[in-house]
Amino acid sequence: MTLTVNGKTMQCNDAVTVADLLAETGYKEVYVAVELNEEIVPRENFKTCVLKENDVVEIVTFMGGGSQEYKKEEDTFKLGGHEFTSRFILGSGKYSLDLIEAAVEHAGAQIITLALRRAYQGGAANIMDYIPKGVTLLPNTSGARNAKEAVRIARLSREIGCGDFVKIEIMRDSKYLLPDNQETIKATEMLANEGFVVMPYMYPDLNVARDLKEAGAACIMPLGAPIGSNKGLCTKDFIKILIDEIDLPIIVDAGIGCPSQACEAMEMGAAAIMSNTAIATAGNIPLMAEAMKDAIAAGRKAFLAGKGRVIESGAQASSPLTGFLHD
Repeated sequence: MTLTVNGKTMQCNDAVTVADLLAETGYKEVYVAVELNEEIVPRENFKTCVLKENDVVEIVTFMGGGSQEYKKEEDTFKLGGHEFTSRFILGSGKYSLDLIEAAVEHAGAQIITLALRRAYQGGAANIMDYIPKGVTLLPNTSGARNAKEAVRIARLSREIGCGDFVKIEIMRDSKYLLPDNQETIKATEMLANEGFVVMPYMYPDLNVARDLKEAGAACIMPLGAPIGSNKGLCTKDFIKILIDEIDLPIIVDAGIGCPSQACEAMEMGAAAIMSNTAIATAGNIPLMAEAMKDAIAAGRKAFLAGKGRVIESGAQASSPLTGFLHD
């Protein structure tokens, strides 16, 4: 006999039940609903409902999912031969010492910055006593006005026992605290030649970034906005150029004011985020550190997943518009 099944003609033997038809077409009864001549057939009647010549049968099921399989892999990034799983670099310049450990732990940070200053007499508390063991120390050259001063600070930091990491910060401008890119290039070359893992803070400029790479930088750290401003990604377009063109980790530094901004930078393809003021000035420092950590992780996952395409005009259904009672 002839049946119409899901809009297509089908030849079957006489006295075929709904259950027989489902078995023949490869459907599992538990996953489908069946309509016979526009009347729903209860599942308990599948074995007793006999089909007749020219019956119209609709077999429907839920659709979903995609064609790609998800395979979770460990996601790390490298700086100077060192491998890190956390992409959150924590600044320490504005915290009370008793909050340092909590901020590091809630941020999940594996790198924390330090500033070198003259020691006080009298055995004052030292930040080194509050940083959890195993966290990589990243001395910065804050206060340096030229390459010579930055190199001096880096050498003193290494002598204290901070290792070979150094973040170059050279600023002659005390109002806007914008980095001196040319002096930064000089300091990067000098310190890289001495075996330092050099992480230069810079105003985002493609040519400068290329020079920093040539000078031996381990990464590039463009500012998102002026230091301490919490204004976010004011230099977004220029940072994206560096991400696209420079074959080094791009770590967005300065200006990130909230988790959503950190997430956006990571979605663009930044390798990591450096944050200080946004956390240090929050009402609840540990909670903000955790929020920033989660946002950075979410942005990284979004980047790895690949952004969905954008339709400039019109719309496209997220569920199939065909296959339900008509083509």
